[in-house]
Amino acid sequence: MSRTDEVWKKEDLANAFLENVRAAIPMAAEQIDIMLRVIRSRVPSDCSFVDLGCGDGILGRAVHAMYPQSTGLFLDFSETMIEAAREKAGSSSGRLSFIIADFAAPGWTAAVNGSAPFDLVVSGYSIHHQPNERKRNMYGEIFDLLAPGGLFLNLDTVTPEPVWTEGIWDDLFIDSLFEFEQKKGSAKTREQAAGDWMGRPDRAANILAPLDDQLDWLREAGFVDTACFFKVFAQALFGGTKPE
Repeated sequence: MSRTDEVWKKEDLANAFLENVRAAIPMAAEQIDIMLRVIRSRVPSDCSFVDLGCGDGILGRAVHAMYPQSTGLFLDFSETMIEAAREKAGSSSGRLSFIIADFAAPGWTAAVNGSAPFDLVVSGYSIHHQPNERKRNMYGEIFDLLAPGGLFLNLDTVTPEPVWTEGIWDDLFIDSLFEFEQKKGSAKTREQAAGDWMGRPDRAANILAPLDDQLDWLREAGFVDTACFFKVFAQALFGGTKPE
């Protein structure tokens, strides 16, 4: 059976996401700010971290910029994404490693076990592409990679609840995408931006799960202090810690 998330291995789609959709995510700066505030309260400045499903590495770069003495691993199954992450890390990449691995398969942890345990695992807009049973299992695998007291934060798309908020979420993203296009000097209309968003080729790769279910799965995996730190419609920053 083919996997819906295989679409992300296509170079043209990966580049379109990095150059357009990723840059137009509503409240992206606020999300990262909150993520870093949570990390500062729980994680030492000389931490080791993983950016899981890293894309262009925006989350891991933010962690490394805050904690320059940290060491980080950036992992993605898309060569295009990994190359973008490596390029954007620039001169700071001396303490960073970039790994091509597919966390859809349980054996992905072999690619990072040599550097485990980690103080921090972050993931952004990636895990939601996995079937729900795989999400549950992944949370256990991430738990096993963390050092005692380690923190996992997932910034991801979740099922909009109540269901009628899905339309509000779409409108918000379309407005943000249209504003982004205008700032670029594009002549694209809001209707065209809406068509791009609603008809995007990766839409079928989204397998969303309710936030409450995912918090339950984290607790089942052994995480404590599980919480949602930010949520607006279908976007959520949530996670937990491994007991000391």
